Amino acid sequence: MKLIILTQYFPPEVGAPQNRLYEMAVRLQKLGVEIEVLTAMPNYPSMVIHKEYKGKWYVKEDMNGMRVHRVWIWVGKSKSILPRLLNYFSFVFTSMWIGWFKLGKVDYLLCESPPLFLGISALFLKRVKKAKLIFNVADLWPESAEKLGLITNKSLLNITTKLEEYLYKSSALIVGQAMGIVKNIQDRFPNKIVYWLPNGVDLTFYNPDTTTTRWREENGFSQDDFIILYAGIIGHAQALELVLKAANLTKDKPNIKWVLLGSGPEKEKLLAMQQQMQLTNVYFYPPVPKSTMPGVLKAADAALVPLQRIDLFLGIIPSKVFEAMAMKKPLLLGVEGESKELFIEQGKAGLAFIPEDENNLVKNTLLLYNNRGDALQYGENGRAYAEANFNRDTIAEKFYNFLKNAK
Repeated sequence: MKLIILTQYFPPEVGAPQNRLYEMAVRLQKLGVEIEVLTAMPNYPSMVIHKEYKGKWYVKEDMNGMRVHRVWIWVGKSKSILPRLLNYFSFVFTSMWIGWFKLGKVDYLLCESPPLFLGISALFLKRVKKAKLIFNVADLWPESAEKLGLITNKSLLNITTKLEEYLYKSSALIVGQAMGIVKNIQDRFPNKIVYWLPNGVDLTFYNPDTTTTRWREENGFSQDDFIILYAGIIGHAQALELVLKAANLTKDKPNIKWVLLGSGPEKEKLLAMQQQMQLTNVYFYPPVPKSTMPGVLKAADAALVPLQRIDLFLGIIPSKVFEAMAMKKPLLLGVEGESKELFIEQGKAGLAFIPEDENNLVKNTLLLYNNRGDALQYGENGRAYAEANFNRDTIAEKFYNFLKNAK
């Protein structure tokens, strides 16, 4: 079986889709699938092409036995719609061109969305490579872009909706990362095959029993400090103003430390907000390589997972919950719907707070802070729940068998 993965985002970039696609590809390859990846020059989330790829149009490299084709993409730091579209469509066209001439015929072409526009390249390559299209939906576009206010132009929303519908109809298989996404698509397209391919975790890599760390000491925290860690993209959807408001409410608890590790379009605004509020209990750190994340998580006392309080996110599962659970860290989960049901109600891996409600977040933070035994038990529960339901090896094997039987 041969499979092409078409994605704008891939390691060495850090982020949820990058990790998920890479980990799945490695496992499918071990199961006998021949994998090729067609992706952009690494640039996310800094929106600057990595030094070793600057000025290059096309790079072919080997990554753990996988052929990875990297092509030129236009990048810019503006948040306005035109630069965003230029970023997306530059990769659409370069991936079509390079994919046409550099890739052979395959059985399956898996296209990661968002960005939805990459589906245009997928439709073209599907035809010229005689491949079955697997449309991998990590986020419902354009619905999420509209709800988050990223796209407000009605004509553009209408065009992207038609594109979304056409891509679903043209796919041999639609894959969703959350059951909410799967149900949404199934309800609209009852005749299409929609498969739940959840994210997961490498339980060997994220293992608190084999991880050593000095992150706490190296960054000036004491053993008495209660570290609440947010690690990920510092973006609009995460509503991270909440953290600073909560930190302001816990000034009387000097041992409670709020740590935000990552980068993204909202970071500068939050740094300015921290200075304006004169908060000394909030700490910002840049992203770290994946190799050091187990140590960072082990040093924390709780993992914070927030999102905006909008209906769109009722069917979203943030990827950062899996690593936190694997490292036995209790969750402070500010996500309603499917995530709350899975990880809090079923998995009992932590406490849920009302999204964007700093008072409710502080209430639950103090419950963990004042009841360390409960916090430890939530961590144990989370690890057991991840082992039983979100082992990356098991997820990849089930997907492989599904594709093999579908041929």
